[in-house]
Amino acid sequence: MSGVSRSINPALVSAPAANYAHAILSENPTAWLHTSGVIPIAPDGSVPVGIVAQAEVIWANVAAMLAEANMAPNNVVSVTTYVTPGHDLGPIMAIRDNALDNHHAASTLVVVPELARPEWLMEIAIIAAR
Repeated sequence: MSGVSRSINPALVSAPAANYAHAILSENPTAWLHTSGVIPIAPDGSVPVGIVAQAEVIWANVAAMLAEANMAPNNVVSVTTYVTPGHDLGPIMAIRDNALDNHHAASTLVVVPELARPEWLMEIAIIAAR
């Protein structure tokens, strides 16, 4: 990780369970970006069917927010993903890894019974620093 942030993965803690860092240390950042839960609504107002398509829309929305803040995927320090039950998580994790260009951020995944609208299968909140 470059810039003001770096991964913290102590040798005394088991390795992360997937492609993320246990913690991220940000020192002297000049800008922070905190998103609300980014939801799977495309720019045309549609909500795609299926969690994979929804993950792609969400990460496209995150990329647009990062760009508007003059940030890039390597500025993301934390990702919190909320998913409804019963989905194969592998494909959505792969979409995350691709969207972050395999950059490691601190990452939490929470399975929730439902989201604000029944057609939403997931939402993601990020924190970025530069």
